Amino acid sequence: MSDGETMVQTEIVFDGSRFLLAQDQDVDELRRLIEAAAKTGGTFVDMVVVGNRAISVLITPSTQVTISVSSVAYDPRDTGDVDFPYSGDYDAL
Repeated sequence: MSDGETMVQTEIVFDGSRFLLAQDQDVDELRRLIEAAAKTGGTFVDMVVVGNRAISVLITPSTQVTISVSSVAYDPRDTGDVDFPYSGDYDAL
């Protein structure tokens, strides 16, 4: 990680399961997809999380979702490229 550089990190929680979104995730689009899925009987929503891992979350009308944003130390590995996964926040370089 670089000294002094920061980036915005978005955390999303689904029914208590916490995920940090990869940097390239469009949070506004993800929010729209979650809202649309909640209006159906249940739909999977795909996203990429820190570590460049792809996940799918089943969103139903009863799914509780929380989105929060914070500023964290810059991590150049957090590209959202699922072809180059890494272990996440505590991965040794």
